[in-house]
Amino acid sequence: MPNNKKISAYLHIPFCEHICYYCDFNKVFLEGQPVDEYIQLLLKEIALTQESYPVKEIPTIYIGGGTPSSLSAKQLEVLLDGVRTLLPYHEEGEFTMEANPGDLTAEKMSVMKSFGVNRISLGVQTFDNRLLKKIGRKHTAEQVFETVNLLKQQHFENISLDLIYALPTQTMESLDETLDLALSLDLPHYSLYSLILENKTQFMNWVRKGKLELPNEDVQADMFARTIEKMNEKKLFQYEISNFAKAGFESKHNLVYWNNEHYYGFGAGASGYLENVRLRNHGPIQHYMTPLRKGELPILEKEHLTRENQMEEEMFLGLRKRSGISKKKFSEKFNVSFEEIYGEVTRKLIQQGLIEEKEGFLVLTERGLYVGNTVFEEFLLLD
Repeated sequence: MPNNKKISAYLHIPFCEHICYYCDFNKVFLEGQPVDEYIQLLLKEIALTQESYPVKEIPTIYIGGGTPSSLSAKQLEVLLDGVRTLLPYHEEGEFTMEANPGDLTAEKMSVMKSFGVNRISLGVQTFDNRLLKKIGRKHTAEQVFETVNLLKQQHFENISLDLIYALPTQTMESLDETLDLALSLDLPHYSLYSLILENKTQFMNWVRKGKLELPNEDVQADMFARTIEKMNEKKLFQYEISNFAKAGFESKHNLVYWNNEHYYGFGAGASGYLENVRLRNHGPIQHYMTPLRKGELPILEKEHLTRENQMEEEMFLGLRKRSGISKKKFSEKFNVSFEEIYGEVTRKLIQQGLIEEKEGFLVLTERGLYVGNTVFEEFLLLD
């Protein structure tokens, strides 16, 4: 790979102080885990990868989990010092770290600040304390306000809140209260996701046993509409199906995914996209660490994308953005006429009122937003 390319970086910290009932991300209880060795081997993976896939510039770094903020201040310092030493990241880039309300201390924030972390994504989910307990979260709504105030005191301006709607027994009144409290913080970015039942989660087990009921599809659609309405009232632009931001505060790292650009994936279970190859690391921590102890990369699988695969991903990732897909850029990227590949399906979806064309860009209509997955499936090319 030429070393003049820009490649972003995702780092996975799989440790949590508790496991939420809905979460299927790669994670383990923090207590008793080899956290310090994991950090050292994560840094070793970065160094080994840089030998195989060198890069000149890292425009965005995103440290997610798990719960990165569950690390101690000293562990954070070791991690971030290593990251800044090994990766050619520039201060004007975007450096995000996920955190849980209540985990962040002034000391941890100071460490993060000193190594260039300039964006914080807080996993809030809801401001309803009853629902927080029901979904297995350990923080309270009050701690969200305390954490945001502390972040502002430490001069973190780029703060994002993650919220989930369509939670068990959640009413529209509860959602309204959550949205109002979230927006009262006047933050530049909000992510709002509908709860998705995943296999091997506590929630899925309860639903299968008839012990848990979730709002039906109509209620979910109403809740989605309410989030859009409330965000629009506060001049927060819906730049992607589930993400809203003030101008200039869109998540640059997540736009790398939606623009179908390349990125490293470091850490247990992390995925990367390099040279049109999707790579995935071993998930269980010991399976991840074993090859690294021997100086080998912990890659579990590599998927070489065909040209058709790349076109499909370009469409269903790009259509998530409210700015949509540029037909001209598509044609230039794949050296083929957009009309030749997708003209027919595009005309059909426009006729159905699910997408529209604006100045050479294809975008989801308001109706298409609610059935996005159905629209995306139309762009899968049959081999």
